[in-house]
Amino acid sequence: MSQQQAIIIGAGPAGLTAALELVRRTEIRPIVLEATNAIGGLSRTVEYKGNRMDIGGHRFFSKSDRVMQWWLELMPLDASARNGTGSNRNGEAVQIGYHGRQRELPSTPSAPEDPERVMLLRPRRSRIYFLRRFFDYPIRLTPRTLLNLGPVRTLHAGLSYLRAAILPRREERTLEDFLVNRFGHQLYRLFFESYTEKVWGVPCNKIGAEWGAQRIKGLSLRGLVHHFFKSHFRRPPSAQNAETIAQKQLETSLIEQFLYPKLGPGQLWEHVAELVRQGNGEVHLGLPVDRVVVGQDRVTAVEAIASDGRRMSFAADYVFSTMPVQELIRAFSTPAPEDVQSVSEGLVYRDFITVGLLASKLAVHEKDGSQLRDNWIYIQEPDVQVGRVQIFNNWSPALVADEKTVWMGLEYFCYEGDAIWKMSDDEMIALASEEIARIGILRSEDILDAHVVRVPKTYPAYFGSYDQFDRIRDYTDGIENLFLIGRNGMHKYNNQDHSMLTAMTAVDNIERGITDKSNLWSINTEMEYNEEK
Repeated sequence: MSQQQAIIIGAGPAGLTAALELVRRTEIRPIVLEATNAIGGLSRTVEYKGNRMDIGGHRFFSKSDRVMQWWLELMPLDASARNGTGSNRNGEAVQIGYHGRQRELPSTPSAPEDPERVMLLRPRRSRIYFLRRFFDYPIRLTPRTLLNLGPVRTLHAGLSYLRAAILPRREERTLEDFLVNRFGHQLYRLFFESYTEKVWGVPCNKIGAEWGAQRIKGLSLRGLVHHFFKSHFRRPPSAQNAETIAQKQLETSLIEQFLYPKLGPGQLWEHVAELVRQGNGEVHLGLPVDRVVVGQDRVTAVEAIASDGRRMSFAADYVFSTMPVQELIRAFSTPAPEDVQSVSEGLVYRDFITVGLLASKLAVHEKDGSQLRDNWIYIQEPDVQVGRVQIFNNWSPALVADEKTVWMGLEYFCYEGDAIWKMSDDEMIALASEEIARIGILRSEDILDAHVVRVPKTYPAYFGSYDQFDRIRDYTDGIENLFLIGRNGMHKYNNQDHSMLTAMTAVDNIERGITDKSNLWSINTEMEYNEEK
């Protein structure tokens, strides 16, 4: 009997996790087909003249012990943070998480196979840039916040919150409803509306409340007040120790440390791809799938087009799809029912452009005169199109070729076909340079070099025909050996760890002979946490 094959469409976190799980746990041979020439999907690392870009930014943090262990087995924590016994150099257990609520990291070998292939333990800092000033992200009750807002805005925000707390909107149909109920209308207008509409390109009252429930579930002004008092008035250590695992009750938007591959997220996924190849699996780049052969409720083969125009066919015992749902439905050899096709064609995707700017210095600094320590800066200013700024130096110093320079990523959200998407690289660089100078973060004369990266279908949207997505799910779930996994594969705004868990769970189901796929769809619906990015 010939060895069974699993065809995996996409070499991102979900696809490569599925491939390595199959290699480790089954006799099924994984064959990964990636449309682009890069490993890692949305979690790849782009290199430009020795400087590395993390597309979208990826904190390696999860409340899933399974995912955390998986990461650290592949890339141990850097020796500067711990020794091989699970302790740091002072003999204390290495922990990660929140003020007063920490979790210990699992032990790893004292000497990694490759000293460059390690996880760094990085401080998390994100802020909002609004009114040409920095505010904590998430918003916190601090004297600086109140000073930045001024007495009039502070009074209006407080009254607005009280109104929302006493008389909330009865039904949360839209993202606006969801946010106003938790923060009041004034804080929503100040700190959520402009950025969110930059990301999605539509008003918040046109986006389903599901987005908020999935990405920022549990985060509210009341929660931030609670976190403020817990952070500043901690209980004695004995009480803290009793809450080691209580971290899982808090929002990931409040994490204060995270793991990060020394050379960016793509470093981990390139290592995973190599392990898959060593385990007799295959990883093919530059092979876009354009046909999925379906017959009698099973996929029998997957076809792709090579760069030289050759059509390649791969027999399939199992298929894991991380390709956008819309493209998958179009690729079926036997057309899906008309209502399924109609919903699929109505799905909306938001696209993404990052402009990397290399600069000699920034125009703004911390209070002590040092360089900004932010990983992300959320640009709430309505007079510019840039939505978010990354400072790659603060993700990992190794992402920057020259430590004396500042390497930044300016993030723009758009639709394929928009005027901004059609801009040339030179035009995008000119726009980014002008906007970052206009808001006072960087002077144009300090820019040394630049690079542009475009990523289509980065964000599956919760509007368009999404409210009818169950029709697609019911149809694809009925194809016995087809597993939709990952962010685009499921049209769910998953984080990296959630995408990995969908892959792990799909392999669990195959191992155990489980045909019901509902446990895949429940991931990041009733999970312990969700993170806003």
